[in-house]
Amino acid sequence: MKFVIQRVTNASCTVEENITGSIQKGFLVLIGISDQDTIQIADKMIKKLLGMRIFEDSDGKTNLSLHDVDGELLLISQFTLYADCRKGNRPSFTNAGKPDMAKQMYEYIIDQCKKEIPVVEQGIFGADMKISLLNDGPFTIILDSAEIC
Repeated sequence: MKFVIQRVTNASCTVEENITGSIQKGFLVLIGISDQDTIQIADKMIKKLLGMRIFEDSDGKTNLSLHDVDGELLLISQFTLYADCRKGNRPSFTNAGKPDMAKQMYEYIIDQCKKEIPVVEQGIFGADMKISLLNDGPFTIILDSAEIC
């Protein structure tokens, strides 16, 4: 599982000219899921995500979490995080999770985050989404379950 976490001032997801999710200060999270991912891996990734202290405190140090700043989440399914570009110029996506399993895992992540964060917005799994954001910093972190689990 991979999370690309971007600290944002605001972000939104649009599908067919309709906004499906919009947040203010918080994290835009692109979520890649592989066939090897499990609920246990998702739980560890969610814990790490929600505990991530990358907002500035009164001393200007990145020491505050989403909870500390009443931050919001926009969660976007992004199978292309598992692109394999080793051969040729056309990426292979065989390492990405099969759609049914990946959708269930994506929905699980959304549900778990909603238990702890008051504002959790989302994209539409499998849709052609347009993502707008104002990256704050810019500040982008990549969490890979292969490195933290």
